[in-house]
Amino acid sequence: MSEEKEEASSGTFRVHDEPEERRNVPESSGISSQHEQQGQQQLNSPHGTPQEPLDDPDSPMQHQPVYQELTNVTQQQWNLRALGLSELQATYSSEVEVGEAAVAGPSYLPPGSEFGQHYPPPPSAEVYSLLSTIPPVPDNVVATWRAPQNSWKVGTLCHGKRVFAVAISGSTHHVYTCGTGCIKVWDESALHARDNAPQAQLDLQDPHDCVFTCKLFPDEQSLITGGVSQTLTLWDLAPTPRVRAQLPTAGSMCPSLALSPDAHLCFACFKGFVEIWDLHNHVLVRKHDVPKYGSQRIDIAGNKFWTGGEDTNLYSWDLRTYQMLQQHHVQYEILSITHDPSEEWMLVGLRTGSIFILHTCRDDKFTTVTQKYLQHHNIKFASSGSFFVTTTDASIRCLEAPSLQKLFEVQEPFEILCCDVSPDNQYLITGSRNSATVYQLLY
Repeated sequence: MSEEKEEASSGTFRVHDEPEERRNVPESSGISSQHEQQGQQQLNSPHGTPQEPLDDPDSPMQHQPVYQELTNVTQQQWNLRALGLSELQATYSSEVEVGEAAVAGPSYLPPGSEFGQHYPPPPSAEVYSLLSTIPPVPDNVVATWRAPQNSWKVGTLCHGKRVFAVAISGSTHHVYTCGTGCIKVWDESALHARDNAPQAQLDLQDPHDCVFTCKLFPDEQSLITGGVSQTLTLWDLAPTPRVRAQLPTAGSMCPSLALSPDAHLCFACFKGFVEIWDLHNHVLVRKHDVPKYGSQRIDIAGNKFWTGGEDTNLYSWDLRTYQMLQQHHVQYEILSITHDPSEEWMLVGLRTGSIFILHTCRDDKFTTVTQKYLQHHNIKFASSGSFFVTTTDASIRCLEAPSLQKLFEVQEPFEILCCDVSPDNQYLITGSRNSATVYQLLY
């Protein structure tokens, strides 16, 4: 286990509200660099605590060495490449604002810059000659992942009680709203309505039980739920929703669940320990001890799982040996943990509304800084990797990845308890006081 020293690898830059403030950097330095490459193979479909300002040029951050992953590529070449990836280009600024800023490592600065570095020599004439023989690719055949520019509130799902957890499928757009006593199932026709009845209601074993967390399986045929209960419940969703298994737990309240990518294992958080379940055989594999106040939230990325909570530390654990690998002190209580689809980046939502972002393998990390005290902070990454949604109390913000450019913001009348984005990136669902709200994402 190694405890990271954030001060040694952190700098600052802005979370943008205006696109023209952004600057181009190599795609490989972004939050979802793999998805920019995958986006070329996908169809362009609409579905598809306060810091001191560092504007002073004499500040220490302004003179940190620039980390260059591709030292032989000129800025002009990046600009040419950006013509085909304009909507996914990783873009950053080195400035900071009080109330809305980011703390970043030096690897987020572009190659060559006003910091006194020089561009490498351009390619030879032979290279240019070869490139000139390649015919241009028509714009209409270049496909890139796009991020939504706005949202449209299209429907309300009247659950009747607080919606603590929500999930939406991609193939059928079925929505599952979870709360006290039951789970309600809504078909796609209800998404564009305000008074439709649910398609089905799944009653919990004890009407006083409450679902705080749910995970939809990758095949969208099963759902697992946890909360105030002595069990985790595994549901079959097709052809008729029913309980497949009740998994007895040692804890009485499970605030967070995580599924392995193949849905073979489920990790369930309890106070002071994590239970690891084999979902195929309904067998408890391991009860793993974690810090008592560091087990409110959990997520899996690659060969690690991550936990955090009230003790203001983010822990990473080896999935094979269950040894602690890292401990990051993030200063504030952790309210949510998630990862981008490439599993390269972890995003941690803090009590202040800040987001702590770190690379799962490298030392790169930074923090967006705000000055709020929140009751609820949820983060959900889109499957495309081109954007993520963060909800802070009654506010929804959609941010582009990796630039952190704000795409749109929506205010709701009540506190948002949970959220989910459909796998086809077409819908955003939020759960609140007695209903779920459906937004269609507009491209």
